[in-house]
Amino acid sequence: MPRFSVIVPAYKVQAYLHECLESVLEQSFTDLELIAVDDCSPDASGALIDEFAARDPRVKAVHLKENVGLGQARNAGMRRASGDYLIFLDSDDSLTPGALHAISDRIKETDEPDVLVYDYARTYWSGEAVRNQFAGQLTEEGPAPFELADRPGLLKVLMVAWNKAHRREFIEREGFTFPTGYYEDTPWTYPILMAADSLATLDRVCVHYRQRRQGNILGTTSRKHFDIFDQYDRVFAFLDQHPDLSAAWRGVLFRRMVDHLSTIFTKRDRLPRGSRAEFLRKARAHYRRYRVPGARVRTRTRLRHGLVRLGSHRTYRGLWTALRVRARARRYAAAARRRLRGGLLQLHYRVQLRLPVRADHAVFSSYWGRGHGCNPGALEAAMREHVPGMKTAWIADPEHHHTIPTATRRLRPGTAAYWTALARSKYLVNNVNFDRRLVKRPGQILVQTQHGTPLKQMGLDLQDRPAAARGTDFAALLRNADKWDYVLSANRHSTLVWERVFPSAYTTLEYGYPRNDRFQQATSAEVGRLREALGIPQGAIAVLYAPTHRDYRRTQRLTLDLERMLHTLGPRFVVLTRAHHFYEAPLTGSSGRLIDVSDHPSVESLCLASDALVTDYSSLMFDYANLDRPIVLHADDWEAYEAARGTYFDVREFPPGAVARSEDELTDIFATGHWAGSRSAQLRRAFRERFCAYDDGRAAERVVRHVVLGERGGLPSVVPLDERHPAPSAAARQDRAAFAGLQHSTRT
Repeated sequence: MPRFSVIVPAYKVQAYLHECLESVLEQSFTDLELIAVDDCSPDASGALIDEFAARDPRVKAVHLKENVGLGQARNAGMRRASGDYLIFLDSDDSLTPGALHAISDRIKETDEPDVLVYDYARTYWSGEAVRNQFAGQLTEEGPAPFELADRPGLLKVLMVAWNKAHRREFIEREGFTFPTGYYEDTPWTYPILMAADSLATLDRVCVHYRQRRQGNILGTTSRKHFDIFDQYDRVFAFLDQHPDLSAAWRGVLFRRMVDHLSTIFTKRDRLPRGSRAEFLRKARAHYRRYRVPGARVRTRTRLRHGLVRLGSHRTYRGLWTALRVRARARRYAAAARRRLRGGLLQLHYRVQLRLPVRADHAVFSSYWGRGHGCNPGALEAAMREHVPGMKTAWIADPEHHHTIPTATRRLRPGTAAYWTALARSKYLVNNVNFDRRLVKRPGQILVQTQHGTPLKQMGLDLQDRPAAARGTDFAALLRNADKWDYVLSANRHSTLVWERVFPSAYTTLEYGYPRNDRFQQATSAEVGRLREALGIPQGAIAVLYAPTHRDYRRTQRLTLDLERMLHTLGPRFVVLTRAHHFYEAPLTGSSGRLIDVSDHPSVESLCLASDALVTDYSSLMFDYANLDRPIVLHADDWEAYEAARGTYFDVREFPPGAVARSEDELTDIFATGHWAGSRSAQLRRAFRERFCAYDDGRAAERVVRHVVLGERGGLPSVVPLDERHPAPSAAARQDRAAFAGLQHSTRT
């Protein structure tokens, strides 16, 4: 008997079915049966199912003689199911890597609940992925399993069958089946959640819910949307048969029914022309039939409830027209206010430009308004330390203001104070670019710190790389470079690249990257505190996984099944996952020994807390090498990356450590200890000699003394590599302690 029966009905989905079925069969958890139901599909879906069944014995092909619809096709799959748990997956959706492992582990942790609810993300045809907005309801904190009455907020999560694992014995005992028609999930999901004696949640995206540009059933104009009335009749019939449940949930379901009916009515593309008044009359009848006296209605939904209660299409049209007129008027007024405000701010800026430059003021920013950090952050701290009386300010979006030191003024982009600071501060420091409207005044000094050693092509070199350039205005790029007075460089390779791809009259300072000073200055105690704050268990080997972005893809790409990798490596390993800052979604959710650190404000802290780095082509490898800790490259798509972006050298031929070209190779590198072996150390040594020449812990001091204090001689000399003592990793300290203990026991 398999652990899971994954049921996939298929009808007119030949373009998506292969990806769906592969996502199931490629799961690292293999104790499953895949029941693929061909709902008499007129396209090649049935043939595709047969191909999968021929190649994998876990696939059961079911061919229906006539088209019966999604609900009945699922029922046909259930009749063939033998697994402990039923999982439904729509044929245009897919499971995420490691999903079944995570579901299985959570089921065990929560004592085999009747239903486990897990998370999903909407994936759009444009490439965008958006996590379920009610993901907070799936928190794993608190007692588990539980009943619905303990967590009623669970009803806010999308009421569908495919975001749940159902214990088959429970489903069969209660006699649950899917009805015919549209919205078949409604009379399935509500009753099973109410009837379940035990529920549990999994705070992990397990399903990619495809938002098709065309062909989505619920986005189709059809009278079949009237099926919703029959479906809610079934829900309330279930409550009538279970008076104990009716008393607790009838009011809640009444409100959700009214919300659902009004949503269908207000969607302009669902109901056929001429049927809207009829739909509203039926909605009014259902309102009166199932109304619960005294049921509380939220303020923001009172208008919708009033619409359904009145059931007047003419009233709705008048109200809808009035609301549209009001919304349009508000948009025009808001646009006029924005234009007026923008004009006044630019007038303010022009006035400020005529006032004297303040020699004791410096303004900083990094990564287009993110928080305090990177090279500008290290320089801001050094400037306050080495230049008494210097007043510093940091430009950041409000959500990042908490990262800014209390001694530093916080500036919000686009405000009058922001423009004043840009106009009158003598020192302007950034790792990207300031506002394009910045006027560089005589007497101002602009320091471009950069934010990494270039492996990928940059600046003018992107003129022949349209996938990476994406409409870059190269004339504007050069105008920005003409404003720079100084550019920081961490090595000779960077110097040669910057001066070629950003040709201008600035001075290059080969002083190292200030952000890397911390690697030489941190203590073992600080490393310990950082690990504790991140939740890294005592004695664990923490691997920081930080891939870069792909210019040939719109969304981030996770090719590693990290859950599977950790399962193979054993309990001593922990993985910290860090998504690239271009993406707003994490690589994966935190679960067990996977810890998402994408929102952590300091990548330097993450480097210090880790024992090894796994990356692909990220410039983080050049910074991390300063710690003299193991680095492993996962270069599974080098050819595609190089073709789209272009690179300055083949990092596989001159790597900072071991190189893996597949997930299995990566796992093997860690399982065999090769990641920390002598060959890896030799490669890292050569890499450090080439790229870490100046990062000795005093880069920020050298820059401040040169740029602000005007010192040209007597700057701190660069400490040779052999004389540097970067903060040791926790694993290295543990190994040394174990070796010392072994020596002591040998002597005694």
